[in-house]
Amino acid sequence: MRVSEVPMPAVIAARPRDGRGYPVPAITPWEGGEPRFASTGTARTYICAVERRCSVCGTEMAPGPVWRVVAAAEAEAISAALDAGTPYRNQAATVEAPGHRTCMLYAAVTCPYLAFATARRGAAAVTPTLAAERGERRQEGGAVVGFDGYEFRVQGDVVLFRFGGLHEFLPHREGAEQLPALREALAAEDGTTLSVVDYLGADEDSAERRCRELLG
Repeated sequence: MRVSEVPMPAVIAARPRDGRGYPVPAITPWEGGEPRFASTGTARTYICAVERRCSVCGTEMAPGPVWRVVAAAEAEAISAALDAGTPYRNQAATVEAPGHRTCMLYAAVTCPYLAFATARRGAAAVTPTLAAERGERRQEGGAVVGFDGYEFRVQGDVVLFRFGGLHEFLPHREGAEQLPALREALAAEDGTTLSVVDYLGADEDSAERRCRELLG
């Protein structure tokens, strides 16, 4: 299935688009009028963490569970904990920020690096929890996971998260397996679309200013 054929949450459809027409996630920084998809904006991630906003669409998350798309290793650890009947809590902090369930299901289906077992990174990435070279192949499998809550801290120039209280576990080999859950979630929505705040749009200066305000 082509990305254009995947049903899109209204909050993502309202996001700014790149030159190809693809919606740009809220935590993706912009430079020279173009999104930098290989990077995560520290200011934007901090805003989303403090204001409890979805890292994909940038709109507010209601009190309660939050979701992430996790890679194979963490999916396997969660599965092992469930099989053993023991609580799961990610021991290592991660740079992966949380979001709405529907937005994370959409990301799992459409993001090339998350969706396909044969996917390779289009650009290198180096963070406290990830060191991946351009062209590196991801591990097979993953999951969309709901957690009861999250904690975060700023370390250097990144925002690190910890999640606790396993709420939902939807494993997959390839992201397209989440398509039925995405369709079901979209069918259950009430049609309300929250507006995108200016400081999580395409103006990086606005994001930096809002971050400085929150930092005091």
